[in-house]
Amino acid sequence: MEIIIINGPNLNLLGKREPEVYGNMTFDAFFDELKKKYPNISLSYFQSNIEGELIDKIQEVGFSYDGIILNAAAYTHTSVGIGDAVKAIATPVIEVHISNTFSRETFRHQSFISPNAKGIIIGFGLKSYELALQSFL
Repeated sequence: MEIIIINGPNLNLLGKREPEVYGNMTFDAFFDELKKKYPNISLSYFQSNIEGELIDKIQEVGFSYDGIILNAAAYTHTSVGIGDAVKAIATPVIEVHISNTFSRETFRHQSFISPNAKGIIIGFGLKSYELALQSFL
């Protein structure tokens, strides 16, 4: 099974950025733990702060991978293009958010990805990614 985690803007700052919201662990450290815990799954990871690069990666893997775990971060609420990319591919996508977006600013309550995602997991910290991964098993 081949699964990719795709992270959007500012998630490269995990471990430094707003630790009261996002925790103290870097994503690289978390990803290493996840790979050790699930050695029989081919896990890869991509992060970009650039909307077009995220769309390119979704299109690149969207017909050959078994699953995409997507945290588009702020682009979730602004990018029709990422929502359209998710709609255009065959690979199932689980939308993930570390924080509970519904407990935050009102603009974060809308997602352009959700209508085209297989499912949504929000608010469980980095554990949200593992829950998404388990949904593919």
